[in-house]
Amino acid sequence: MDKSESQTSLEPFILFEIAGTAYAVRSCDVQETEMVEHITPVPNAPPYVEGVVFLRGKVIPVINLRLRFGMERMPFNMQTRLVVVRHKDRTIGLIVDTCRRFTRIPTERIQPPPDVISESTKHYLQGFVMLDEKPVLVLDIGAVVNTTEIPQCEKSNSAQET
Repeated sequence: MDKSESQTSLEPFILFEIAGTAYAVRSCDVQETEMVEHITPVPNAPPYVEGVVFLRGKVIPVINLRLRFGMERMPFNMQTRLVVVRHKDRTIGLIVDTCRRFTRIPTERIQPPPDVISESTKHYLQGFVMLDEKPVLVLDIGAVVNTTEIPQCEKSNSAQET
């Protein structure tokens, strides 16, 4: 290993795909990945909120990232995954087409989003990086889950009703 490699800061990321595009989120933001099972719809939720799931004793809101990013809805299949993320005090499930792998990315290789990308898209991105000669969009998980329209519902199964 040369001196420049030893000074490189490698950060762990989880890679997944939506509509053939690769995305990355910092693994410190990811609690787990699951197969998509039963999602309970929530009345009057925004179109990109699929509903809620009951996972590990908590009710967690679920965002369909295809819809959140303005893409068409696709039926779930055996590769569809629920990526459970935590940001600040919120846990939210993100539906993605496939969850590919875990990798370490040199942080200095992450570049800011290009100027040609619309402001609404830039809002969700921390940047992009080339991995295996393919672009990967690095998501700003805070921006993706930061909305007052997503139900606050992380209630424990043991919560008492009054």
